[in-house]
Amino acid sequence: MSYRIGSGIDFHQLATGYDLWIGGIKIPHHKGSVGHSDADVLLHAICDALLGALALGDIGIHFPNTSSEFKNIDSKILLKRTMDLITQKKYKVVNVDSTLCLEEPRIKPYVKQMQQVIANIIHVNEEDVSIKATTTEKMGFAGREEGLMAQATVLLKKLD
Repeated sequence: MSYRIGSGIDFHQLATGYDLWIGGIKIPHHKGSVGHSDADVLLHAICDALLGALALGDIGIHFPNTSSEFKNIDSKILLKRTMDLITQKKYKVVNVDSTLCLEEPRIKPYVKQMQQVIANIIHVNEEDVSIKATTTEKMGFAGREEGLMAQATVLLKKLD
């Protein structure tokens, strides 16, 4: 039986005039994430963790921000395509542990829905998707609400 661990991290600027997508859901807020795609920082970190676990590079290699194919793309599609690569290598996800770092908005009311979205895409139970959040106590770019960050760790198991 073979197990692989991967970690991923992603950052995005926050600005007015953009939607805030985190964990596959749109969260009402006066600022949103800036990026080539929908800039879903959590799904991007999970994609990188999955790819890293199998030494498949990173999200930028598979979905470059220089390609018009990925302009404004829904990051749920990127996560699905990443899972297709994991499945092709004959692995499955055991669990995901993730942390969001942002000052506002508070994430707790949205965690259950995020878990449902992510679990559905990566073919695990909701309780196998951990989503935590923290602030930087007003310090740094996240504390000033200039940006946000997500970190994710995944465990993969080789299928027999």
